[in-house]
Amino acid sequence: MRTLQAELIHRQLDCGIELAACVMPDRHTASLGIRVLTGMTDEPADMLGLSRFVEDTIDKGTEQRDGRALADAFDAIGAQRSSWTGRQATGFSCLCLSEFLPEVIDLHAELLRTPTFPQEACDVARELGHQELSALEDDARELTDKYLARQTYGPVLGRHPLGEVDTIARIDRDVIVKHWGAYFAAGRMQVALAGALDIDAVIDRFERAFEGFGSAEHAGRDSVDFAFEPKSTHYAKDLEQQQLAVCYPGVPITDEKYPVERIMLGVLAGGMSARLFTEVREKQGLVYWVDAWNDHPRGTGMIHLGASSKPERCHKTYETLLREIDRLSEDLTEDELQRAVSGILIRSETRGDVTQARRGELADDLYHHGRPVRRDEKIAKIQAVTIDDIKAYLADHPRDRLGVVTVGPRELQI
Repeated sequence: MRTLQAELIHRQLDCGIELAACVMPDRHTASLGIRVLTGMTDEPADMLGLSRFVEDTIDKGTEQRDGRALADAFDAIGAQRSSWTGRQATGFSCLCLSEFLPEVIDLHAELLRTPTFPQEACDVARELGHQELSALEDDARELTDKYLARQTYGPVLGRHPLGEVDTIARIDRDVIVKHWGAYFAAGRMQVALAGALDIDAVIDRFERAFEGFGSAEHAGRDSVDFAFEPKSTHYAKDLEQQQLAVCYPGVPITDEKYPVERIMLGVLAGGMSARLFTEVREKQGLVYWVDAWNDHPRGTGMIHLGASSKPERCHKTYETLLREIDRLSEDLTEDELQRAVSGILIRSETRGDVTQARRGELADDLYHHGRPVRRDEKIAKIQAVTIDDIKAYLADHPRDRLGVVTVGPRELQI
């Protein structure tokens, strides 16, 4: 076992699982996160949405108990759990009292290793999928995100978890079972834990619970290549508020300039005093909402800007968003910089339950860096960013290759 600092542990288990843990003796809870490194990018092109179907049905029954009994087993120990489907991973997380962590590990081993995928659950998943796709058409912001992802990342990385109407119609129980059998294995699992842990007992529990679960060889850790092409697309839709989304290349999380990018986005959109909210919404009244963020498929990064405005104000909104980025290299102040730094550090300390927050950070570290990263290392890099660093970043990563999507009644003239 190798310990990176007093509370951080990184271990490759014999069963195939890669595990990272943050031991926090003062906590009464434990947080568990399991990432199975398979997601939308592994779906057959004619069965988009399959990963979401597996996620939705995997806990509806096991060889030991039906779905209701499995849910009752988690409820009996007060465990709070959730799951999600991503581009290259499917995630399962749980928060419980520390003394119940062994039972939580065993229950997750049961649902991941021995699901029965009842026919009724598969039928319900398909019906709900059709309903969610129908509801998506009425969610202008989510629909815009879907269109932008497809345009930006291409036909594989740009997939949407809900799939498409014609593709989910092809998914049946046999397809779900086959996909689970092909991609769920210990060698594709990254596990992150935080809380009051007996780490030796935890590791032993995982070894016993997942021994012989598919291949122990590492898989699913490669990046998916895509070639970003600047492009502007309009989707006509009868809306009062026109949706605007813009993106351009940034840096991967592993890049040394990533902390600089975080600060830049904090200046732009890190609260009600940030530039976009102040300049675009409060001073000019151009938008209903406005934001900036980054997105990181493994090995790459994109910067995103988004807003909604009256159709007749969309072009001015677009120009103003780009102008605010350019203006950072002209008049960024030390007060703005320090406010962005403080905002990032405060949010990292107050984001929900601290045990879950630490576990979430560890999970992201494993996924992107392949190792835990010390928090003091991350904080030091954030605090070291200067105005000159941001100016240099803007010069090295100009916003001159733009992907633009608008959804609404008026096409944007660029």
